[in-house]
Amino acid sequence: MRLINTACWAAFRGISLRKSFTALLILSLASPVTVTADEVVAKTIFLVDESDRIVAANTATGQFFSLPIRAKEKIQQRYVANGVAVLVTNQRFAGVGSYPSGWSSLRRIANEKVVSAEVVDRSALLVTSDRILTFNGDNGSWAETRRGLQ
Repeated sequence: MRLINTACWAAFRGISLRKSFTALLILSLASPVTVTADEVVAKTIFLVDESDRIVAANTATGQFFSLPIRAKEKIQQRYVANGVAVLVTNQRFAGVGSYPSGWSSLRRIANEKVVSAEVVDRSALLVTSDRILTFNGDNGSWAETRRGLQ
C-alpha cells in the first residue's frame, strides 16, 4: 500500500517512479531498526568460575570482567540469559550485561530471601521477601522498590 501511495504521489508531482523508489529505498535503509518480539538475542555473556572470583566474558565487546568473591561470601544462585547474568550471594546481588561497564552490585538486606527470579534476553527480575529488583543488561543498572507485604 505504501509503495502504491508513493508511486501515485511521484506521478502527481512529476517525479519518475525510478527516482521515487530509489528515495524510498534510501529512507528505509536510513531509518532506525526496530526490535520485534520474535527477534532472538545472541548469546554474548558467559561466566567462568575461578577459586576467588567469577569472570564474565562479553563476546560482543571482547571484554572480561572479574567479580571478586569476598571473605565468607557464598554464591547461592546464578541466573544467565543471552545478554545478562545475575549472581545471588549471601551478601549481595551482582549483575553483568551487554553494556561494557562490568559488574554492578546491590547489598542484600539482612534476612532477605529470594522468592522468585526471571532472567530473559538482556533483563532480570528478582523478587525478594523485601524488594522487587530489576537489572538492565543494556545499561548495567539496578532498580528497586520495596514490597508492600501485609
